[in-house]
Amino acid sequence: MADVTDQHPCDVEFTTDGLVVTLADGRKIATPLDWYPRLKSGSVEQRANFVLMPMGIHWPDLDEDLGIGGMLKGRRT
Repeated sequence: MADVTDQHPCDVEFTTDGLVVTLADGRKIATPLDWYPRLKSGSVEQRANFVLMPMGIHWPDLDEDLGIGGMLKGRRT
């Protein structure tokens, strides 16, 4: 079983059509932006305003929360 501290998000970036989250252990999770309608419709500024939490990411301007566990399992919101 993986150490949960390794699953702590360290960075978030957006590509043209995706969300890429870098974890503490160096892994990157890339998912389609289509999976997250609020993020997809948000402005660059709204997407850039995020809070890294121990097991996820919060975008206060968009009222969006993503859990790392769900992303690792390939779950859409």
